[in-house]
Amino acid sequence: MIATGAARVATTHQRYAFVLLGGVQTTLIFTLAALAIPLPLIGREFDLERADLILLSAAYGLTFAGLLLFGGRLADRYGGRRALNAGLVLFAAASAAVPLAPGMGTLLVTRFAQGAGAALIAPAAMAVLHAVFPSPPAYSRAMATWGGLSVLGATAGNLLSGVISALLSWRWTFAVPLVVALAALALTPRLLPDTTPSRSRTLDLPGALLATTGIALASYGLIVTDTRPWSSVGVLTPLLCGAALLAAFWYAERHAPDPLLPPGFLLDRRRFLALAAIALSACGTTMTFVFLSLQLQQARDWSQLQTSAAFVPFAVALIASNRAAGPLIGRYGARTVTAAGLGTGAAGLTLLALTGIDAHISYGYGLLPGLVLLPAGTAASFAGAAVLATEGVPQRQTGLVGGVLNTAMEFGPTLLFAIVLTLGSDASSLAATGAALATVALLNHRTK
Repeated sequence: MIATGAARVATTHQRYAFVLLGGVQTTLIFTLAALAIPLPLIGREFDLERADLILLSAAYGLTFAGLLLFGGRLADRYGGRRALNAGLVLFAAASAAVPLAPGMGTLLVTRFAQGAGAALIAPAAMAVLHAVFPSPPAYSRAMATWGGLSVLGATAGNLLSGVISALLSWRWTFAVPLVVALAALALTPRLLPDTTPSRSRTLDLPGALLATTGIALASYGLIVTDTRPWSSVGVLTPLLCGAALLAAFWYAERHAPDPLLPPGFLLDRRRFLALAAIALSACGTTMTFVFLSLQLQQARDWSQLQTSAAFVPFAVALIASNRAAGPLIGRYGARTVTAAGLGTGAAGLTLLALTGIDAHISYGYGLLPGLVLLPAGTAASFAGAAVLATEGVPQRQTGLVGGVLNTAMEFGPTLLFAIVLTLGSDASSLAATGAALATVALLNHRTK
């Protein structure tokens, strides 16, 4: 009886710990999406061009994605809970500063700082999650739910930001990440176990600098193609410099004694395809929110509240798919669920490309089908891919896998999003991303 009671207490404690970590992870992605619907309002307030709005939308993700690998190394070296607390302090401070920004420059800096804090938090949270669920079956079940939290956070960010900005101000949206960060700091000592640090591991500062700077420069170069020709100095200089730095990063990692990203880590075909699925799903989701929020407000003259309401079916389909993903993975396997989710998401993006961008087609016919299929597919693909990406990873590399997994999540809304913007029209970008999802779905289905 005592053993059974202890098991129940442990299970309850695990549940509370997962809710805390999952809430933090969801908030990180909520913060990424928090400016999507208020973007036109911010543009009018600060007198910004479209390229400025795209850069502002991507600012948080640039430092988030660029620093994630380094954040994972810090979590492995100093312990997950310690790195988590440090990231929460930085994230909370930046979230408090964002609503006070008087102009574009200050807002960019504070968004960069938020991303840096998130880059510490995300891999550390996954390292602690592994300590909360040490057995492989329990960890896999937790990851099946964890994978869908990112899409849930993005959806919540878009819905709530529109409601809050319509009723109060877009600045009040950032009360959400501030409150969550402060609550997590208060609850972490009581609910989360500490993880064993690996003091023998070096930090690889050169690798972190090369990766962060390379991603930021390459993304910026792609973003400014929206307003400048490819042959201009303003495009070619950051693109070429960013590509050179990323090539130098790859070369340095192959020769470093303790690399930030071991080259062999991504050579596993299943892991690589899982990360590609996560990146493309995140790109498609972010692209849909940005394109449609601008189109609904500018072309159809909808209010922010109406725009948020338009994404309610998206949220319902997402939650339903996320709840079903775990049992489906247990029955059919993570690979099958990932492939099916990618195929469904591809169908949703294709429908949006064909009918959703046309302001003359009704919401129910032109937007609604795609806004149901896309979240249903991406939630399933996120859940399955998260399980595939973390299978067989030892405890000492939980920070690394957390960094890689979240890098893929942020790579989609930043670098991939910037790449598809170069295709010209919104419809072309949506269709190309849908085709890429379908291709990865086929490859995942054929991979053993």
